[in-house]
Amino acid sequence: MKLFAAHARLPSGWARDVLIEIDAQGRIASVMRNTPSNGAERIDGFVVPGMPNVHSHAFQRAMAGFTEARTHPVDGFWTWRELMYRFAARVTPEIVQDIAAFLYVEMLKAGYTGVAEFHYLHHDSGGAPYGHRAELSDRVIAAAQEAGIAITHLPVLYRYGGFGAAPPSEAQARFVNDVDAFVALVHDLQGRHRSDSGVQVGVAFHSLRAVDEASMREALGALDAWPIHIHVAEQQREVADCIAWSGMRPVQWLLHHVPVDERWCLVHATHLSDAEVRELAATRALAGLCPTTEANLGDGLFPLPAFLEAGGRLGIGSDSHVSVSVAEELRTLEYGQRLASQRRAVFATPEAASPGERLFADAALHGAQALGLTTGRIETGARADLVVLDPDHRAFWNVPAERILDAWIFAGDNGCVRDVMVGGAWRLRDRRHPREDELAARFRRAQAALLA
Repeated sequence: MKLFAAHARLPSGWARDVLIEIDAQGRIASVMRNTPSNGAERIDGFVVPGMPNVHSHAFQRAMAGFTEARTHPVDGFWTWRELMYRFAARVTPEIVQDIAAFLYVEMLKAGYTGVAEFHYLHHDSGGAPYGHRAELSDRVIAAAQEAGIAITHLPVLYRYGGFGAAPPSEAQARFVNDVDAFVALVHDLQGRHRSDSGVQVGVAFHSLRAVDEASMREALGALDAWPIHIHVAEQQREVADCIAWSGMRPVQWLLHHVPVDERWCLVHATHLSDAEVRELAATRALAGLCPTTEANLGDGLFPLPAFLEAGGRLGIGSDSHVSVSVAEELRTLEYGQRLASQRRAVFATPEAASPGERLFADAALHGAQALGLTTGRIETGARADLVVLDPDHRAFWNVPAERILDAWIFAGDNGCVRDVMVGGAWRLRDRRHPREDELAARFRRAQAALLA
């Protein structure tokens, strides 16, 4: 397959008249600038790399809009979590697949081409394993295949209810495995999906509240694990509880007890000391930021300027899916820092004056690291994960190519996304997914069953 793009965002910047050749495995075989079309399919639009979504809890999309009423005088993450547990207790395998399949279509329509699914729903509502232990994992993977999005499936090791190996609550019973059962689950999934280019299997540790050092080391010793994700330092109470338990802050503890490197994605990592910022950046691990969810839950603001100055890497995720929008995640990330610093264009540098350009390029390139995929860039050898922005959308009228990403992120919306390709196959054409109506109807029925 050959595509001829009038405008394409390459690693070196915007280029005109770009010929992109894609091989039978869905990878980019060559990229040529300022060249004739040579009979290739012409793309009238702005072609950018697909965005990896580094953090997702698919079933929580069914909760969006239903948890905003205050339930406690001091409402926050911990009160929201109780509502989430009530939703989690009611999902069936069919509901899991139906919610996830349409969510993944929504992701494609937003400009995401791959998703890291942080999956801690393992058992039935009473906490008993299904006859096929990977039942719910298989449902999420099947949902991704129905939608046509690339998935990095991350089964989650979850053992305890709090720091110091506190026993799990009844509401957490669906999440809990011992190390042997977890390793068997991951081995099963890796064995069945290792050769499938659209499915990657990594691992996740829920949090330092839910997994101890011995369990992490035992699991890592038994698994060929990459990538590795963990929730960490999302809430101030979590930081205080970790200090009370260990005498150390969460990220400090993790970096001093586990060999964290570029295989790792530390999700949220919101509350860091200056020393933690420097130490985390030095590992080349990713900070997996979820700005709309972090804002929705009142988590706080990640120390972005200091982290970037130290050479840190970041990606974006939609997490609880109160919003499914590449543009809104990046906009919220930048706007939070503007509010904190009382200045504009926080993400810009002397070398990159456009914050949108830098935001997008960093999140796409480094997000690919968190998914274990060669994506996030338009160059030879990368997966052909491409997004075409519609030049007829109002946000782009009279906008030069070098300001297109600013226009999308700060003045646009999901309607800017016209066509989406994943692994060399078109999944979205003219804003429509071929199974959109069917999957939307299934989502609607599944959500109604949850709310009944």
